[in-house]
Amino acid sequence: MRATLIRRTALAASAVSLTLLATACGGGSSDGGDDKGAKDKGGSSAPAADKALTAADLEKVIVAQGDVKGHKVEKVSPELEQQGKATVTKNECQAITDVMSLKPVGEPAGTAKRQVTGEPKKPSVSASTAPEDMEDAMAQALNVNSTVVTLASYEGKGAEEALAALKTAGTACAAGFGATADGEDVKVTKITETPVAGGDEAAGWTVVVNMEGKDIPFYQLAAVRKGSTLATFGGMNLAAMAGKDVKPEPPTAVIEAQVAKLG
Repeated sequence: MRATLIRRTALAASAVSLTLLATACGGGSSDGGDDKGAKDKGGSSAPAADKALTAADLEKVIVAQGDVKGHKVEKVSPELEQQGKATVTKNECQAITDVMSLKPVGEPAGTAKRQVTGEPKKPSVSASTAPEDMEDAMAQALNVNSTVVTLASYEGKGAEEALAALKTAGTACAAGFGATADGEDVKVTKITETPVAGGDEAAGWTVVVNMEGKDIPFYQLAAVRKGSTLATFGGMNLAAMAGKDVKPEPPTAVIEAQVAKLG
């Protein structure tokens, strides 16, 4: 069964990408998102490592429209915000599941979120394009990532402990686990490490999820700590979600842009 946390995430991500695709096909440009953030592209540097940031502080340093070339940045949709906290069959897997369900790890003092979606390439189609070729062209056009960025700031060593919990989960849950969100089940079949760099310390993972009997590399997760702030990234490739054979990759451009704004 396709769990609520996956279905809502997929629908919200697809809605953004389809809007961008429609714009691309029309030859226009997309400029929505956080206009104020675009004007203040550089953002503010984060305070000292031992000081937790408030939600207002984090809003000043989270990625904004114009920070990631070729991507649209906007506030997280209500559909994603409404997701409940998932429960897991293995307690040590909770941290990974929290990032999958777009929740902060542990108990941060403040949080901020944005959804960052790559702009699809205009498909090469015409009125004479065969139906099967049209499907392939559209699938390639949707070969983009949609990433939810969550900034969470902690008191004391909270950020270090949150990242340590994610690393523990990535190792202990590598063979998979089960989770339940809003009364529906999801089966993670494998977690593998992926290279991520930046900040004071960083880590990344590919999370393979069984969807309707097929294993799909659904999530590209990453976490980067900068002082007392932990940035987590939950990335999904829309073509992979549709079952296409797409090689998953970490949302490197998004990660680099966010780490730069943290100072």
